[in-house]
Amino acid sequence: MSYREGRFWQPDVTVATLVVRDGRLLCVEERAGGRLVLNQPAGHLEPDESLLDAALRETREETGWNVRLTHLVGTYQWKAPETDRHYLRFAFAAEPLDEIPGATLDEGIVRALWLTPEELRAETERHRSPLVWRAVADYLGGSRHPLSLARQLA
Repeated sequence: MSYREGRFWQPDVTVATLVVRDGRLLCVEERAGGRLVLNQPAGHLEPDESLLDAALRETREETGWNVRLTHLVGTYQWKAPETDRHYLRFAFAAEPLDEIPGATLDEGIVRALWLTPEELRAETERHRSPLVWRAVADYLGGSRHPLSLARQLA
């Protein structure tokens, strides 16, 4: 039965934040699907939360950093081949403000680390998904859009 025939379908809406400091990207090393993978600080949009608030929250929870969002890098649609789950990801650029002393990171997060784009690209096989490098490549290529494109209507 297809969506048009009445089967409920909805993509997982996620956010990711590309935090850049001195040419390095803030990444997380996390356990997912039995593997140790690399990702941007990222996660699911929660009910009644704006995309911008979700990006700030996920970054704080996964890395222990407060950041200031500067741009929307892009939106990405992807279907995970191993699960057939569909993802709609909103990737934002941000600058770091301050690290939260003694912050406890989300469950599954092993550590936050700063990697150069070259170091991250060299670990492509450890990326949680192809969305990781696609957003970085777009950012490095100059993709910067106003945050106003990610509006929440009350």
